[in-house]
Amino acid sequence: MARIETIEALEAFYGPVGEASTAKVADRVTPEYRAMIEAAPFAALATVGPEGLDCSPRGDLAGFVRVLDERTLLLPDRRGNNRVDSLRNIIRDPRVALMFLIPGWGNALRVNGHAHLEADPELLGSFAVEGKAPRCVVVIAVGEVYFQCARAVIRAGLWDPARQVAPCALPTPGRILAAMSENRVGGDAYDRDWAGRAAATMW
Repeated sequence: MARIETIEALEAFYGPVGEASTAKVADRVTPEYRAMIEAAPFAALATVGPEGLDCSPRGDLAGFVRVLDERTLLLPDRRGNNRVDSLRNIIRDPRVALMFLIPGWGNALRVNGHAHLEADPELLGSFAVEGKAPRCVVVIAVGEVYFQCARAVIRAGLWDPARQVAPCALPTPGRILAAMSENRVGGDAYDRDWAGRAAATMW
């Protein structure tokens, strides 16, 4: 083991940063970055709170994160498990990060900023899908925006159908729940009913 413990050692180990890695960073949503946000149906939302870090998947129709202006993004909070880990963190520590992924596109888009929660009925109504509004909207003040090169996605083969994992090769949610709860919840019935449950509560 050769542990790296200082910033000086880290920078000496990795060497200088290329200009392309810094020139791409903007303090606002540029027209190019707006096009990427509006094409993205998925983002991971990272937050921080007193208990630690949280990273939550957010997926919806492409462009579900609305660009209000070049320095403000609006993220609807759709139905979920009601743990509200991310939202609890935002109330206590507004720092957030988003990573957008677009199927078939190798690059990712990263946004760092600060957020707060809004529950104005008119704003919520503007995000309604099939007549159902989100519970709240995460308003993100943009600090920096930049794209991440495609190496990670290429290495992972993320969009390659040949690299997809068959669902039957992994434990099901029902099996995981049953194992974790000594069969109080989950099991085959949980898995069997999931598709209908999800369809009825998607929005």
